Amino acid sequence: MDKSLTTAYRRLRQLAGQILCSGREVFVARAPARLDVLGGISDYSGGRVLEATLGEAAIAAVQRRQDRRLIACSLQAAGHGWQPRVEISLDDLYSSPRRLKPPGQVRNLFTGPRHWAAYVLGAFYVLAREREVAAWPSGATIIIDSNIPIGVGVASSGAIEVASLTALAAAFGLNLDSLRLARLCQLVENQVAGAPCGIMDQVTQTIGEPHRLVDLLCQPCQVLGLPSLPSGVLAVGINSAVRHSVGGRPYHRARVGAFMAMKIITTHLGHDPYAGYPCNIPLREFRARFRPLLPKLMKGGDFLLRYGETDDRVTKVVPEEEYPVLGGVLFPISEIDRARRFVRFIARAAATGDERYLERAGQLMYKSHWGYSRLVGLGTPETDLLMRLIRRRGPAQGLYGARTSGGGSGGTMAVLCRADALDALREAMADYEASTGRKPQLLAGTSPGAAAFGVRKIVL
Repeated sequence: MDKSLTTAYRRLRQLAGQILCSGREVFVARAPARLDVLGGISDYSGGRVLEATLGEAAIAAVQRRQDRRLIACSLQAAGHGWQPRVEISLDDLYSSPRRLKPPGQVRNLFTGPRHWAAYVLGAFYVLAREREVAAWPSGATIIIDSNIPIGVGVASSGAIEVASLTALAAAFGLNLDSLRLARLCQLVENQVAGAPCGIMDQVTQTIGEPHRLVDLLCQPCQVLGLPSLPSGVLAVGINSAVRHSVGGRPYHRARVGAFMAMKIITTHLGHDPYAGYPCNIPLREFRARFRPLLPKLMKGGDFLLRYGETDDRVTKVVPEEEYPVLGGVLFPISEIDRARRFVRFIARAAATGDERYLERAGQLMYKSHWGYSRLVGLGTPETDLLMRLIRRRGPAQGLYGARTSGGGSGGTMAVLCRADALDALREAMADYEASTGRKPQLLAGTSPGAAAFGVRKIVL
């Protein structure tokens, strides 16, 4: 049993007779943090993403109640200035006995310091809305214990969604396959928490395995494989100490820009031969046929007058905002090509032991980083500096590549390196701290996803 789980069990037993009832079953699930090695924001464009699990994790413990109350308690919430205990009723999800409220009204139950609980209790709403549950027989108490850093792009929200829904399904006897569970968790984030995320986080946190990548084609969710990293090679994260938010303005601008570009292209063609996914446009074809059509930047109001709304269900075009139309779509179309080559290079490195393939894979990460910064406006001076410090040391010191990951705008850098290169990485981090005054954090572990971990049943 790992240390974090032992600690969680001890804390749960301390809650017996207080928040949890003694002598009754508690269902415990665990979901790890996620490291976006390549692909990132291309997920919502039908991209191919390569994700890894980290050692940090969220643990959820679910105990059924004998009333209709839904109670979420976070053992870390107070430290972030949030409300540690959030309580609603199952009846709060309904406008009448058999009619669920629209998502916006449910979202209003979780405002301000209560917002974190949307990622936990939102599962009850989504499971009912998706008809996985005809009627809830009772409420539940859910305890969240997480050591995942928040707001740094390693899917702390996805982890509590996956852990909560996994334990919840076990507690109420729901039979959900892994990909269905991941999709339901994505809906919790989109509909109840109100964040326009793709599905890569939840899939990785559900089916991921140690020392392997999750190779996922987001159309909408095709797992292409779980390729192993070569022996002695790690994918690690560096928390830059610059907070980001998937619900933030830069991410929203990048996403809307991609969908604006797709609407311009399909309007020009008179139909959509790409099934709604920009990443199905070959890069060479895009450059020849469509690049001349697209403005670098476009005001939302001008777009709405000419084309109407985009086809994205989770974002809206803001008339006063200016969007990166060309870069917004060029990045994912280029990134899917990089992902294909990255998988080939990693496989060849594993088969041959030839380090040059790792260097080529690393170069693709640097190009991805450039795209985040220059094409879609999701870079920061701090992450650009950290990338340069790593690149300066390079393969000679076992550091092959680095890039801004996840939703960008700070957060965590993904690094491909040798297992014996962590000291060189720490030197780069020390130089970064000396230059910026920000203390970075190395995230170098790996652990199983929720499916491999399973659900543990305990009686307090």
